[in-house]
Order: sequence, then C-alpha cells, then structure tokens
Amino acid sequence: MIRLSVPASSGLFALFLAGCGPAPAATPQLTLVPGNDSVVAPFAEATDAAWLGGDRWAVLLPGGPEADIVDFASRSRAPLGTKASLESPFSVFRATDTLYVGEPLKRRLTFWSLDGAFVRYEPASDLVRGALPRARDAAGHFYTELRPAAGPDGSGNRDSAVVVELIGGKADTVARLAPIDLAKVASPTGERFERRVFSGVDRWGAYPDGTIWLARVYHNRVDFRLPNGKTLKGEPLPDRVLEVTRADREMFVRRFPEELRGTAEQLPYAPIKAAFTGAFADAQGRIWLEGSRSVSDSVQRYNVVGRDGRLKFVALLPGTGRAIAASPTHVLLADLVPEGIRLRLAPMPALPTASSDTAK
Repeated sequence: MIRLSVPASSGLFALFLAGCGPAPAATPQLTLVPGNDSVVAPFAEATDAAWLGGDRWAVLLPGGPEADIVDFASRSRAPLGTKASLESPFSVFRATDTLYVGEPLKRRLTFWSLDGAFVRYEPASDLVRGALPRARDAAGHFYTELRPAAGPDGSGNRDSAVVVELIGGKADTVARLAPIDLAKVASPTGERFERRVFSGVDRWGAYPDGTIWLARVYHNRVDFRLPNGKTLKGEPLPDRVLEVTRADREMFVRRFPEELRGTAEQLPYAPIKAAFTGAFADAQGRIWLEGSRSVSDSVQRYNVVGRDGRLKFVALLPGTGRAIAASPTHVLLADLVPEGIRLRLAPMPALPTASSDTAK
C-alpha cells in the first residue's frame, strides 16, 4: 500500500487529512527540554538504547567495537563489560533484570547484568536461520524478526517478514510485517530489486505479558497482537504527507563517502516519505513513533500512542536531535555534533490534567 500525495490546495487533501486520524489541534503537544548534562561519544550515530536504572543507559553506537554504558550522574562513558568482547553489536534490549546484546557476526546473543557484568551467551537458533532475538517477555520467551531469503537479485524481499516467538525448541509465527517497498533497477549483472530510499518498514516490540506491538508504516497506526492470539487495531494517526524532494536526495547522497556517491545516486527513491522512521516503547507501554521530517524542519515530531492504540500526545524536540529510548522519568536524546554523538536527557513530559491545559 502506497500513500498518495495530492495538492494541498484541493478539497481532497483536506478530506485525506481528516481521514488520517484525530485533528492535530485537539492533541496535546508537549516539548522535550534537554538538560544541561551531556555525554559525547566519538561515533556517527546512536541507533538504540536501553535504560539500566538511575542515570545509566546502555547505548548502541555503530562504528565501534562495543556497546557503551553511559552514566549521566558522572558524565562518563565506558565499554560494556570486560570479560567478553563484542564484535559489531547490532541490537540491545532489556528484559526484567537482564540486558541483551545481539552480535550477528558471532551468531550469538550475549547476556549482561544491569551493572554491566557479562553473564553468558546463547548461539543463534537455526530454527530462524540465525536471526537473533530482539525482545523477551516476562515468561522468558524470545521474539525475533525473520525476513524472507532475498535471493541473488533481491526478489525474495517482496514477501513479508514475520515476528517469531521462540519457545521450547519451537518457532511460532505471531505476526506478519509489511513487505519492503521495492523497485526493479538495472545493474551490470542484470536486473535486481532494491528498497526505495525513504520508504519505511513496520516496527515492533514485546511487552512483559507477551503482547506484541506493531507499528504499521503503511497504515500509520499501532496494532497489538494479544497473548490470546487476537489483534487490536489502533486508530489511524495524523500523517504529514511529505514528498521526497531533490534536496532530500542530495542530502542522502552526501552521507556516503565520495567514492560511493555515484552508486547512491542510482538507487530508487520513494515518491512519498514513510509516515515514521523509528519507534520505541517507554516504561508506560506507550509507543513513540518518530515522524519523517523535511530538510527545512527545525523540530522533530513524535506521535505517542497508548496501549489502547489511540494517540495520547505529540512530543516536539527542537533542533536536529532524536529520541532513542525512555525511562519512567526521562527520554534519552541523541544529536550529531562535530565531536560525534551528544547524548542528553530530557524530563518525560507530563500530560495536562484538563482540556484547558492542552497545548496548541
């Protein structure tokens, strides 16, 4: 399913927005205000994080050999663990009192205490072709994303990925994800299928009770697969329709080393940006959807959805930073600066207690 763009001046455009969900004016808009304390890591991005308690966080910093523990109380940053070396970690998540880090190159999932001590590791399961878990519920069941075999020309990616529950030596499919938006392109070795730049993918996670939340990129809503197997469909969310412009394409190409920019220019581009580019759950179980933004935007927007599938508030983050995780009291922010990635905390915004307090 592809979202269509129509002229903003047309009546159809107004009807389109009206059908996308609650009117933005009726939704509380709350601003994230970063604190003064910060920790800078000499890497190009921070892609994931997990709260460890207090002011401590495990942060995944691609480009380095390990995940790091960041402590805002002491403004310090240290590699995770001393008894086991990590190699190109790909994922980090917390369940109850354990931190998990996935290492695809070593085909293993490592277990850590919340103090950063190595506990043990488990090898990747052949039941899911070595795909590593990305979540765990309170019953100890792991969940992973299994994508179809792409094949030499990438055509296999036209099939849907699935979320799989690993339990008792079995792998059970609990949810299906939207197929990747692909385009057929020519290459010196023949035609192949490539994902369209700026298209989106479904995001997901697991709650302690085994409920799976599913952020649906094409429908722009959050669904919930309940432990009894039933699905609760969320309400459609307010959706800014952003066309992919020449400026977007040029900015994307500039992210590559100069010798690779010619190849990047040949990639297919989606006509419309995805409704959101990332998602995570906070301690209240609310899902934060990171909205796409235009090159001229000075504020990053997040639609924050409750476990009932309804929009609770819109979080606004001025500047170029982004939110990557949350504790019960704070939101972890990451911003690219000349020295690397600057990590800061912003107090969790409080919802207004009365309609008169609703931010406009």
